[in-house]
Amino acid sequence: MSAETPAADGQFTLRRQQFRAWRGTRPFWAGLFVLLSGLPIAYFPYANLQIGHLTLAMATTAGAGSLIIGVLLVVLGVSLWFQKHVRVFAGVAAILLALVSIPVSNLGGFLIGFFLALVGGAMAVAWAPGPPPAGQLAAHATTGTGEAPGAMDHDTTVLRPVDGAGQPNDLSGTNPANGANGRHSAG
Repeated sequence: MSAETPAADGQFTLRRQQFRAWRGTRPFWAGLFVLLSGLPIAYFPYANLQIGHLTLAMATTAGAGSLIIGVLLVVLGVSLWFQKHVRVFAGVAAILLALVSIPVSNLGGFLIGFFLALVGGAMAVAWAPGPPPAGQLAAHATTGTGEAPGAMDHDTTVLRPVDGAGQPNDLSGTNPANGANGRHSAG
């Protein structure tokens, strides 16, 4: 097969493109960093390192705290993937847990988990959803799903008359066109 001939769209190519589209709509890399940060933080306090015949136990008195921090970071990483609207909370929580892991769990998993959690948390806070693709906007507008009802404006900051007569439908008596400025309308 040469470089000019396109590859047949197989199952693998289709799944890869679907994963790429899914990954682009959420803070994927932030979630991955936060998830990976929990592993060394939870693992090192329970690990036994063998150097020849010497066993080095790195267990600390705060082993349970390390396990809780590690599990929370893994859960925050997964929640960044599947609940993208909690990205600011999850990012700030990951940064705070990274800072707490320094004194609790062997310098935050020997600084590996600490730095991964800091970078992932910062990426989660900084991530913002991009605009939907142009094709999706056109399809969304033609189907009518998710749109505002016909009588409502898309711009909700400005009230527009619905009756069509062009008259403002302000019944409060505080409309500047009525000569009232709202100072005498209370009670």
